[in-house]
Amino acid sequence: MHSFILHKRFSIFSCLCLFVLQLGGQQTVKRIDPLCWWIGMNQPEVELMVHQPGIAACEASFNYPGVRLVKQEKLSSADYLFITLKIDSTAKPGKIPILFKGNKKTFSANYELKARDTSVRPSSRGVRSSDFIYLIMPDRFANGDYSNDVVVGTREAAINRDSMYWRHGGDIQGILEKLDYLQDLGVTALWLNPVQENDQPKTSYHGYAITDHYRIDPRLGTNELYQKLGDELHKRQMKLVMDIVPNHIGNGHWWYKNLPDSSWVNWWPAFTRTNYRAPLMLDPYASQREKNLFSKGWFDTHMPDLNQSESHLARYLTQSYIWWVEYAGVDDFRIDTYSYPDQTYMRDLSAALLREYPGMNMFGEIWEHSVPIQSFFAGKTAARKDFDTRLPSVIDFQVYKAINEALTKPFSWTDGIAKLYYTLAEDYMYNQPLRNVNFLDNHDLSRFFSVVGEDERKFRLGITLLMTLRGIPSMYYGTEIVMKGFSNPDGLVRSDFEGGWKGDNQDRFTDLGRNDAENRAHHFVRQMANWRKQSTAVQNGKTMQFIPENGLYVFFRYDSKSRIMVVINTEKKCSLKNPDVYDEILRGERIGTDVLKKEKLDIGKLELEPWDFRIIEF
Repeated sequence: MHSFILHKRFSIFSCLCLFVLQLGGQQTVKRIDPLCWWIGMNQPEVELMVHQPGIAACEASFNYPGVRLVKQEKLSSADYLFITLKIDSTAKPGKIPILFKGNKKTFSANYELKARDTSVRPSSRGVRSSDFIYLIMPDRFANGDYSNDVVVGTREAAINRDSMYWRHGGDIQGILEKLDYLQDLGVTALWLNPVQENDQPKTSYHGYAITDHYRIDPRLGTNELYQKLGDELHKRQMKLVMDIVPNHIGNGHWWYKNLPDSSWVNWWPAFTRTNYRAPLMLDPYASQREKNLFSKGWFDTHMPDLNQSESHLARYLTQSYIWWVEYAGVDDFRIDTYSYPDQTYMRDLSAALLREYPGMNMFGEIWEHSVPIQSFFAGKTAARKDFDTRLPSVIDFQVYKAINEALTKPFSWTDGIAKLYYTLAEDYMYNQPLRNVNFLDNHDLSRFFSVVGEDERKFRLGITLLMTLRGIPSMYYGTEIVMKGFSNPDGLVRSDFEGGWKGDNQDRFTDLGRNDAENRAHHFVRQMANWRKQSTAVQNGKTMQFIPENGLYVFFRYDSKSRIMVVINTEKKCSLKNPDVYDEILRGERIGTDVLKKEKLDIGKLELEPWDFRIIEF
């Protein structure tokens, strides 16, 4: 049994960029969000939310060259004041001395204006179809700093690795120490489940009930350490993806108990849960009541549903995401529960991010059950000609389901591997299917190795499809070492990566610490991921697929440099009886190179065992 680790530590939250001064008899303001801002943004205005008891009764003023106070507004709470600054390109970095003067009290703050880092081109940000994303739940990956396992003053101030519901102590420092492992595996982009403060009394480890949009959870590290993670990834030509949650907050959020305005939350007479039914958004026969329930119901009892149609809240959220890009070098965003928030706001959010960072490929979570519903949220589509969501990419749950069915159900006209064929045939519903993010499992779903019955042949087939299909491959931590578990409850798929903690029985980050099956899986993933880095046809090429027959499925990825033939057999032993059917793309060629074995291969003589495959380059 792992013992509870109790460690007293004072939690000191530095506001980083915001410096407040005590001037004479004046009081300093308690907080301003965003914590700082930058010169040279494409959107020159920023709205500051000033928090201080009684601040709404004050008038703000300052004198700073190149910066103008456009307006100030107060809402229903007397403790917040919203002031909008317009920052001219001629402004210089420094601290703006803002005076808040009322009848009885005067407050002051020095708000920092920073020079924007011009060494990073906005268009260079964003994951691409050439990337390989690796998803980590930070609390369960590696513990690099034992001093922050328990932070006195937090609502969940203990760890217990024997419980799937408690915190385990993994952190950002642990991830930093495993970057060599990830780079060697072939990873080019790192996606972490939310790392902002989650000061909730229970199950705070997963990160999806944010309680401070501008603070890294102190049990994971600090803002500075997260910034260091971005820097270290960029040194390795790798990217940082932040998981954001516009739909809801945790009820421990610092402003939830004293809302700037009650309209920031969607209220009901009694707790009302969302019905989780995104089809309502396009169902021509939908009940308006049920549509409201979907978009305004709460995700859970401790997750208040936000009203993004309120303009100040909308700006608050959008500015917080931009802030992390500028502060920590975030390259892209995964957007949680994308279909649930106000869709006009979600469109405006994408537009604002793309205005500042035109290369971004924000990918939204649309966990639904058909291509039409999923594609409905992906930009301007055939199903939604009157509304462009501006969302570049979706997490492709339909390809995920098709791969799982291909490897677990018998072949028929529409089932088994035919399910994947039919799913890809519906790619016409996306503007850019190459930007979709593919996956085999994640933090909410059963582990892939368990889904395929712990069959190594099927595991290799799944990895092959992940790495060769159109789109961006994404892998959940531990899949490469065949971690197991079914998602009922979801804590069972969020186990620790053994070797990430001192005293673990095995270090599965190393060959010596893994058993033979784990090494075979790991080496195969590494081989495929690093080969994919060299194949422009697989990264960005076109796709041509052929109708599956008797469990045999063939598709090509091709560009001007090469043609990659992928042959998948999901049934009994077979051969390519008639290679002529592929001459539309092969043009009579029969001799290619087996990508994995590095040897010549005549496809006319190709035979495959059950659950076998070949990747052949011409």
